[in-house]
Amino acid sequence: MRFFKDLSLSAFVAGFVAVLVGFTSSVAIVFQAAQAFGASAAEIASWMWALGIGMGLASAIPSLLWKKPVMIAWSTPGAAVLAVAGAGFSMNEAVGAFMVCAMLITLAGATGWFERVMNKIPMEIASALLAGVLARFGLQAFQAAQTALPLVLVMLGSYLVARRLWPRYAVPLTLVVAIAFVAARGELAWSAVHFELAKPVFTMPAFSWQAAVSLALPLFVVTMASQNLPGVAAIRSAGYDMPISRLISFTGVMTLLLAPFGAYALNLSAITAAISMGREAHEDPARRYTAAVSCGAIYVLIGFFGAAVTGLLTAFPKELVAAIAGLALLGTIGSGLALAVRDESHREAALITFLVTLSGVTLAGVGSAFWGVVAGAAALGIQGIGRARRRADDKNASVGKTTSP
Repeated sequence: MRFFKDLSLSAFVAGFVAVLVGFTSSVAIVFQAAQAFGASAAEIASWMWALGIGMGLASAIPSLLWKKPVMIAWSTPGAAVLAVAGAGFSMNEAVGAFMVCAMLITLAGATGWFERVMNKIPMEIASALLAGVLARFGLQAFQAAQTALPLVLVMLGSYLVARRLWPRYAVPLTLVVAIAFVAARGELAWSAVHFELAKPVFTMPAFSWQAAVSLALPLFVVTMASQNLPGVAAIRSAGYDMPISRLISFTGVMTLLLAPFGAYALNLSAITAAISMGREAHEDPARRYTAAVSCGAIYVLIGFFGAAVTGLLTAFPKELVAAIAGLALLGTIGSGLALAVRDESHREAALITFLVTLSGVTLAGVGSAFWGVVAGAAALGIQGIGRARRRADDKNASVGKTTSP
């Protein structure tokens, strides 16, 4: 089978790091979202089952079929919205809202309107958007030194040495050294690991206009603006040509099928996609899909062993997770910034996009990724008007010179 021929250690570790970063950085928010609806322990485990199976299959199957790295994740800002807005709604109403959101996502993909919007965004703006999203993780890698200076220094030193001697395996070797370091210091929280199978719990959906307005619509907006938007930017910045509309519809259908079990919203990934689509996964872009398939397989494993694997991943110190994420994304951040400023006519608008996105500002419940694109597009539009006026003035001046006596 071609997959096993293309698979490499660096690709598998990239998939593992993607899971490690994606899971440990936001699993607590998902727990809070489930608890906002009064979820029992069994229902929370079912959420992990549904999300793990959904992300895993939605990542692995398209990646295997297209031989391109397709990365699907849960909506982290969506979980944050649910954790805040969920009070007062039952789990049945929540599931109904998840299904309404899923239908809206499917419609957005089927009509192609989201892809048409993305096609109008210049590559420089998209690259600046991605760099702004990822740069926060790069900053967190070094901010972790405030609470775990020895660990961060060991990881940074290991990474730099490995980049010099074995560049393809820099991230895997850094991760191994980091795990060995924290294990030797007794900083792995093994008490969080409990081995038990997760079982799906079906919840009958209940539909109400209150839940649709308070839960489904905000969930849809933040998922499309804060997750799918930078997800498309990650795909295009990495140089892959994928059927975006079909992918969006696919995530909507998967969410619809798994919503009764707790899959509240699946979407394109940006952070974990950048890890699997970068050179650290494999030098050959045609073989990086194996990282996405590996990531998908681990997600499915998480789905079946939700409590155990969640405990295992959360056993790592948060500083280790922050540092390995930042180091794994250095190359992608650099490439994004280089693309963003390559064209002088788009440079200022791209920098505005980057800075607004990096700021993490949230307005009207919508994250900075969306507002970064809005700010960059506005700057680009104003610059375009100015250039058009200058061209018109120059043209009029030249006509005046030729017609003067």
